[in-house]
Amino acid sequence: MKTSKTNKLKILNDPIYGFITIPNSLIFDIIEHPYFQRLRRVTQMGFSNLVYPGANHTRFHHAIGCMHLMQKAVRVLRFKEIEISEDEANALYIAILLHDIGHGAFSHALENSIVNGISHEEISLKFMKKLNEEFGGKLNLAIEIFEGKYERGFFNQLISSQLDIDRLDYLKRDSFYTGVTEGNISSDRLIAMMNIFDNELVIEKKGIYSVENFLIARRLMYWQVYLHKTGLVAENMLVKILQRAKELATQNVALPATKTMQYFLYNQITKENFTDETLIIFSKLDDYDVLSAIKEWTNHSDTILSELSNMIMNRNLLKINIQDQEFTKEEVAKQVKKLISKFDIEPEFAHYFVFEGTVSNQAYNTSNPIKILSKNGKTVDIATASDQLNLQALTKPVEKFYLCYPKKM
Repeated sequence: MKTSKTNKLKILNDPIYGFITIPNSLIFDIIEHPYFQRLRRVTQMGFSNLVYPGANHTRFHHAIGCMHLMQKAVRVLRFKEIEISEDEANALYIAILLHDIGHGAFSHALENSIVNGISHEEISLKFMKKLNEEFGGKLNLAIEIFEGKYERGFFNQLISSQLDIDRLDYLKRDSFYTGVTEGNISSDRLIAMMNIFDNELVIEKKGIYSVENFLIARRLMYWQVYLHKTGLVAENMLVKILQRAKELATQNVALPATKTMQYFLYNQITKENFTDETLIIFSKLDDYDVLSAIKEWTNHSDTILSELSNMIMNRNLLKINIQDQEFTKEEVAKQVKKLISKFDIEPEFAHYFVFEGTVSNQAYNTSNPIKILSKNGKTVDIATASDQLNLQALTKPVEKFYLCYPKKM
């Protein structure tokens, strides 16, 4: 019986960009790899779907979209006579494709609960190095670019900067799936205005208004979507659930969960002991492990774990107040006192239901500027080049304080 040859030059249909072409067989094989396929089971926006029901897209969607935009960027730069070899172009596609591969289930929640001291960027690099072993060193250049070690610095800027391919995709994609039109940027226009000057990524002057729109859209998306108070309290509650589960696990309390989930609950995972074996187990951990565990924990004998789990599953979340000033110790103590008297919670466990924190957003950071290339061949920071007064305001970090506590106390 003859085995049919797989067509590795596939075309994918994306709701944002239309048809996306996989450029070569190596990238096809990377996409087909179980490490990358896991991203289908990791949502891009965590619990934002509790606010915006359509926000169910995944890290897989985002990574594929980024690869597509990188192909456009390479075409634009080549058209402007920036020499980019086939090997360099391929490395760019691989680097942007894998830039988020280390994200855990529900993104940042795991970094603050059951996997400590190691960021998703560091885990992404571990995945890339592991894949590089499997693909016989074909990812060497992609890794060099990803780490910012390649001599052509603008390559890393395309992967990670204030106007990188990552941001161009997630703003447009998240805007589409949430229905928040304020975030709908013109990624095509921004890419068309890209150029290289002194080994740096710059934007031609006629693209200045597109950059202004991009920065303002990013600010609006952060406060309206990414830091929306309901999504914020839900993510914090997830962290509290995982922290409580971890605490119970250290006491050898039985916790029904998948074997993958149990590995991270019953072992102290840090940067120092994140081995290849841990990486393989991590590659099987996704949103389904977390959600299925929380469903089981709704009936757990531990009241704290079961209460928090039920609140998440039924969207009966804690109340959250957000303000510009820090909450006083008296305000926090008042909510703790109400909690203890009404729900018979031991004071040492009150922090699971009453807690405070801060969120901040700086739409534009002048220490890593977006440079505008003028016709006379000079570059200037967008904050200086723009006549948009609001742009200067976007350079200042905005910090807000929140306090979470049970409703109807």
